[in-house]
Amino acid sequence: MRGLCSMLEVAAAAMLVTAAATTAVPAQAAPGQAWVEMAPGGGSVVRALTDAEACPVLHVDGRAVPMAERAAPATLPVRTNKAEVTTPAAFPTRICETRVPRGARHASLGGQALPLPRPQIDRIVLIGDTGCRLKSGDNAWQGCNDPAQWPFAAIAARAATLHPDLVLHVGDYLYRENPCPADHADCANTAWGYGEAGWRADFLTPAAPLLAAAPWVMDRGNHEECSRAGQGWWRLLDPHPLVTGADCLDPANDAAGNDTDPYAVSLGGSAQLVVADLMQLASGKAKDPAVAARFAHDMAIIERLSHDATDTFATAHYPINAVLWDKHDHDTVTIGSKPIEAFDPPTLHHVRAMLAGHIHLFQVAQFTDRPAQVITGFSGTMEDAALGPADLAQTTGKSGATPLSALTTIPGRFGYALLERQPHGWRLTAYAADGTTMAQFTL
Repeated sequence: MRGLCSMLEVAAAAMLVTAAATTAVPAQAAPGQAWVEMAPGGGSVVRALTDAEACPVLHVDGRAVPMAERAAPATLPVRTNKAEVTTPAAFPTRICETRVPRGARHASLGGQALPLPRPQIDRIVLIGDTGCRLKSGDNAWQGCNDPAQWPFAAIAARAATLHPDLVLHVGDYLYRENPCPADHADCANTAWGYGEAGWRADFLTPAAPLLAAAPWVMDRGNHEECSRAGQGWWRLLDPHPLVTGADCLDPANDAAGNDTDPYAVSLGGSAQLVVADLMQLASGKAKDPAVAARFAHDMAIIERLSHDATDTFATAHYPINAVLWDKHDHDTVTIGSKPIEAFDPPTLHHVRAMLAGHIHLFQVAQFTDRPAQVITGFSGTMEDAALGPADLAQTTGKSGATPLSALTTIPGRFGYALLERQPHGWRLTAYAADGTTMAQFTL
């Protein structure tokens, strides 16, 4: 793995030199919003949006590098989906990108400095499930115009003041799937659908201060599966190259569009973050041999990568070891939801903690026989009810709670978290949306 990363770093550096030396700089290109993502195989990728006819010029360590086009403006075909979104996804803006090697020190676009990753990453902001829920099938109409009901913009701004080295979004960005009803003033006239307008309203615009503060790792959530917001996910956020046939345009190719291998992001100092898609869990079809084989394949990669560093965090949208009440019996504790249990996930003994979202609350669960589970699905979308025990005391004498050694569950409060490297281990602090500290943990 280290050899592959080195090869990709060298290739990225060579591409920068070649592009700078051989490509004319298009004077008409003007940058719009830009951000930095950690890239599979090492280094990072700079993404930028532009209304110009050509991509803008990125400056990296004093070199002018014309960015490559990732996706041209387009209106994409409607996909059959569970939210019954029936309008085509329009993306009127050009999307550009450039791969940057990890050793690069400075990058700027249109005179604006971009936050390249530091050699050692010590402060990681955790957020997840950030969008504003508008879904007719659930009769769910969140007040997207009311910062108290949808505080993601405030959360992003406050999290940026923590001066993170990295931001990890644990998935589910776009929740505005259906138009707000006329009798709901608190979400009236808000953008919706799977096109660029929905992505801007639900993520790109409110996240802007945090996108400018640090490089990101972006997990893919079930809201970004191919039949939902997958087209926008691939155009805008997925850190892999955009490849025809794996872009969620054609339902016949969804097996490819819903699948990327786990990859490792170096945090420096013998620590790493292993990033997994695990989109096959969205199907819940553990008895489907192809789906089960794909899950086993991905988990085997996570297990293998976890041996490449002395300190490993693993992240995916779905929490493998969420601590919940049994749906039918509050005298029974379940560790991992039944759909995930059906896939029989391995223990991953070489992982310090698993970082996830999907459940709309905050939870830290520590165990005697498996990695800690951290859930930060509490950064914007409608909060879930108290689906699990609040603390270890509530599990006393309950069936299924034996592996638990510590537990904190905070439902009904929006917020974000900060993971900080310490001399011996890591500290996790949970913040409410207003910036007040809710809890602190040692992982």
